[in-house]
Amino acid sequence: MELDIQCEEISPSRWAELLSTMKSCKSIRLDDCNLSSSNCEELSSVINKNPSLTELKLNNNELGDAGVEHLCKGLLMPTCSLQKLWLQNCNLTSASCETLRSVLSAQPSLTELHVGDNKLGTAGVKVLCQGMMNPNCKLQKLQLEYCELTPDVVEPLNAALQSKPTLKELSLSNNTLGDTAVKQLCWGLVGASCNLELLHLENCGITSDSCREISTVLSNKSSLIDLSVGDNKIGDSGLALLCQGLMHPNCRIQKLWLWDCDLTSASCKDLSRLISMKETLTEISLIDNNLRDSGMEMLCQALKDPKSKLQELWIRECGLTTACCKAVSSALSVNKHLKVLHMGENKLGDAGVELMREGLLHPNCNIQSLWLGNCDLTAACCATLATIMATKQCLTELDLSYNSLEDEGIRKICEALRNPSCNVQQIILYDIFWSSEVDDELRALEESRPEVKIIS
Repeated sequence: MELDIQCEEISPSRWAELLSTMKSCKSIRLDDCNLSSSNCEELSSVINKNPSLTELKLNNNELGDAGVEHLCKGLLMPTCSLQKLWLQNCNLTSASCETLRSVLSAQPSLTELHVGDNKLGTAGVKVLCQGMMNPNCKLQKLQLEYCELTPDVVEPLNAALQSKPTLKELSLSNNTLGDTAVKQLCWGLVGASCNLELLHLENCGITSDSCREISTVLSNKSSLIDLSVGDNKIGDSGLALLCQGLMHPNCRIQKLWLWDCDLTSASCKDLSRLISMKETLTEISLIDNNLRDSGMEMLCQALKDPKSKLQELWIRECGLTTACCKAVSSALSVNKHLKVLHMGENKLGDAGVELMREGLLHPNCNIQSLWLGNCDLTAACCATLATIMATKQCLTELDLSYNSLEDEGIRKICEALRNPSCNVQQIILYDIFWSSEVDDELRALEESRPEVKIIS
């Protein structure tokens, strides 16, 4: 049994009702429910008395250090079997880390700890690392985003990594680490016995200077399948260094996020080689990089390579125009693996959609999710979009937000959604203006086809 509640102001009577339900729940989620430390006393009792409870999510509540102290009393009981604990943005400080250290040291069932968006600081995480080093600790996932960490945190983290072969996921995004600390972390990872699968270092003050060390991790840790270094100014030179590790035979990367990394079309030669040659790579994000049409054309050429197994390509806000759409169409007509294509915030225009039509309608194309928000589209391309929606049964999600489609265009989209052969289950139409008459049509459509979700 699961309890999943979000964004609800819970009254005392409602809370009493929920407490009764929680006694038999395997998973409890109470995100954004205005809970406080007083609620945590009763939750502690639930944790103690419900041995089947394995997952507890309390994100975005003002629990404070006192609340965590109450929770941990239950977590320290022998009857507790909790495996996953989420306390993101709960107004915690370093004071909570001593209590959590006790849990890490004493509770081998706990495998996931998510404490991002809390002011734990380096001092607090040093204490957590002490708990991780206890032989009883079997932690597999540790999330420390937005925790006000400094470079000094790396030494205790490396010590914990050395002693924790169970750790599979580490997220340190949005902390001011810098190149020197990231280099030290990488040296620790290469030497550690842990089989890390996920490493997230978004917005950590990384430049090209630490990319050689990250590359070394990639070439030495075949377990690493998910790397995110988005929102770091690594530039084309940094990407070239990363690709040395990414192309290494030991590297088994599956998911690579490089959004807002100051890349240009000059990086696309290396990226194309990666997409065409790295058969393990299934998802890449290049959002908010100035790749331009020339760069996109190189990527499209790589997508046509039979060895490419890429399933998701995120290229929103990459300086693309209509000029690259013929190449996109050609790639779509060849590539059978690509399922998700995010092309929003590029000036593709109606002509771009017309050029992509042939590729999208090709039998080889298996696109399931297509994002074209804020692409300078008008009603003129909606007949083509309607044909694609009604013909391409694999297409289940379409985003057309922030385009001037107006009544004429939305009516054509509605006509396609009413077509029995259309399999679109979610259509996103944010910030598009239409008349009250068209609004009535959309509401009627939702009633007649409840399986279709219209988000506006």
